[in-house]
Amino acid sequence: MKKTLVVLTLLSAIHFASFAQTQIIAHRGAWKNTKVPQNSLASLNKAVEQKAWGSEFDVHLTKDDVLVVNHDQDFYGMDIATSTYQELLSKKHPNGESIPTAEAYLREGLKQKGTKLIYELKTNKLGTERTLKSAEMTIALVKKLKAEKQVEYIAFSYDACLKLRELDKKAKVHYLTGDKAPEELKRANLSGLDYHLSVYKKNPSWINEAKKLKLETNVWTVNNEEDMRYFIEQNIDYITTDEPELLNTILKK
Repeated sequence: MKKTLVVLTLLSAIHFASFAQTQIIAHRGAWKNTKVPQNSLASLNKAVEQKAWGSEFDVHLTKDDVLVVNHDQDFYGMDIATSTYQELLSKKHPNGESIPTAEAYLREGLKQKGTKLIYELKTNKLGTERTLKSAEMTIALVKKLKAEKQVEYIAFSYDACLKLRELDKKAKVHYLTGDKAPEELKRANLSGLDYHLSVYKKNPSWINEAKKLKLETNVWTVNNEEDMRYFIEQNIDYITTDEPELLNTILKK
């Protein structure tokens, strides 16, 4: 009887684990339902309050070589790549925040340990050289802050991913564009794939292939319940979403 109970307990644990391992990454922080600006310090702190596994943010390089946090190429109409940091300070988020530097953003995130900081290195509109400079400055900054254990990297630029890997052999680096099969990412010694949901649906075998290769899998940007349930059933590692509250509710059911 005791052996039977032990076996049943183990089987239940395995069954639970298979459905419990998908984690939430708040896309640009938790901003949509909290009514704070995306990629702001406020959105990061909301993601932390919600106990999201990770909070994603986007980083650009200014004309005068300052790493700043914003999604679009412009900050309220001011082009980032061709503006200085001081010039960008003339604009503000609706909540009164200025555009955060990557250093200020990381320092805020490092005040806690429960939420990973998912650092998207944006492709610079001025070319590959500036993008790779961003990668070099990024690794230097993270090492300066001793934040290696809490920061993971994602990028659309394959060159940037390779540069990040070259500069930090232990960092987690995931590729975003979706044009490379899992085997190619494995050969490049990247950590995983972080693809748009349409890429996985077009290539339904890639999640399992990645897992067999011990690559991590992430999907973006998943905002409705049907798609969330689909990827949970696919046993994906991470779901990046603008709706972390909804995903949390689904995962708790």
